[in-house]
Amino acid sequence: MKNIYVGNLDFRCAEAELRTAFETYGQVDKVNIVTDKDTGQKRGFAFVEMSNDAEGEKAIAGLNGSQLEGRTLKVDAASPKRERPSGEGRGQNGGRNRY
Repeated sequence: MKNIYVGNLDFRCAEAELRTAFETYGQVDKVNIVTDKDTGQKRGFAFVEMSNDAEGEKAIAGLNGSQLEGRTLKVDAASPKRERPSGEGRGQNGGRNRY
């Protein structure tokens, strides 16, 4: 399976539009447009999963630098998700300053 990062998305981009763009290159298993967990607003990037690695590579080559809704896409193989311990990156006190 090929997991693909798609950056510089227009905030109005819908899953169906992204799926259609990638289906030109092969079977798309999953599209995940990332949203902020607090506000629900789209964050401008997504991950697309394609079951065939060769089709995924063709999609990366074909779509990187292409235009979608007036934005130049950045498309690349996604890095594996790293596991973080709960609270990492928040500093002491869960990210809250206590004076």
